[in-house]
Amino acid sequence: MPGKLINMSLDNTQQLQNVLKSAKHVLIFMAQDFSGDAVGAGWAMYSFLKKMDIEATIVVPSDERYLERFSFLEKPEDIIDSLAGARDFVLAFNTKFNKITNVRTERVEEELRIFITPEKGSIDPRDFSFIPAKFKYDLVIVLGSPDKESLGKVYEENPDIFYEVPVVNIDHHTENDNFGQVNLVDITASSTCEVVADLMQKIDEKKIDENMAESLLTGIIDATNSFQNKNTTPKSLHIGSTLMLKGADQQKIIRYLYKTQPLHLLKLWGRVMARLYWEDDIALAWAPVFLEDFVQSRSKPSDVPFILDRVKENYSAGKIFMVLYNETAGEVKGVIKCISTDQTKKIAEILEAKMIGEVCEFSMQSDDTTQAGKNIVEKLRTGLLA
Repeated sequence: MPGKLINMSLDNTQQLQNVLKSAKHVLIFMAQDFSGDAVGAGWAMYSFLKKMDIEATIVVPSDERYLERFSFLEKPEDIIDSLAGARDFVLAFNTKFNKITNVRTERVEEELRIFITPEKGSIDPRDFSFIPAKFKYDLVIVLGSPDKESLGKVYEENPDIFYEVPVVNIDHHTENDNFGQVNLVDITASSTCEVVADLMQKIDEKKIDENMAESLLTGIIDATNSFQNKNTTPKSLHIGSTLMLKGADQQKIIRYLYKTQPLHLLKLWGRVMARLYWEDDIALAWAPVFLEDFVQSRSKPSDVPFILDRVKENYSAGKIFMVLYNETAGEVKGVIKCISTDQTKKIAEILEAKMIGEVCEFSMQSDDTTQAGKNIVEKLRTGLLA
């Protein structure tokens, strides 16, 4: 376990307060599902830490197109898309028996050469060592991700930080695997934003300003479909009302989330609407999205979650919703969302796919997106109706 031992007899709020007391620079990871819950929790946590005089940096995928939907929220200043430069590497030389009198560097094409002048004789290579220094972050906070692997590329390229730096895991998903040293997982909450808002109110309610409240309420509204989904609880409504008292504008949020959509998203949805499929026997609504759709609408694969939500909204009788799309020729990717989390888990098992939050993701080799979709439908039909 990295860092100090955590006293597990403390409640959630006390555990978080304890690790924040000694934190100087926090690295925040958001769930990679491009949802309002992910963005709202990330933006609010960043601002809250700043109010506590703690340096914070937030990791956001390099393709930020999906953030246009949340352009009305105050965006953090310190955003990175990779952990390049997050730690130094040290070239150490044992000078016990031979001092170093001079060091200089020189760049030659694609090389950096280090010239070392010893006090006497030659240098023994055994006196050299190459070691990684500590990360410049002393605490990691992960928001809304069921496991480390779901953070995608940034985790794959930098797994060490999760073992060398204490991790606070804040989430509401039932499938969260408690990968942190501090795990603040509330499966009764409607959203990660609800969990974060509750923690902030208990730590220091006065530090929650209008911008934080608006970010958190955006996440809760997006996760509950404006307090209409069955995951909405009395606590969700209470926290929502306290955020409105802090200045969060519910009508403004609804206008931006549901009524004011960027033109490229409307164009993409217009193209996809023409080829929606409905499988009545398994209550599945699905649609293929082609490379040509992205080109003609000037949209990107990161806009697919928007299409998935529109498919869901247009089929009130649906229980399963799927979008298949091409990111590169010859490969079809798919995302599935269900009314029931248990059903999403079952579908993930049937397709041997990966669950990221409440979404099932998979990929397959195929040159025909529509036919790939039909094949997936048959596989689901066999697995669900057996």
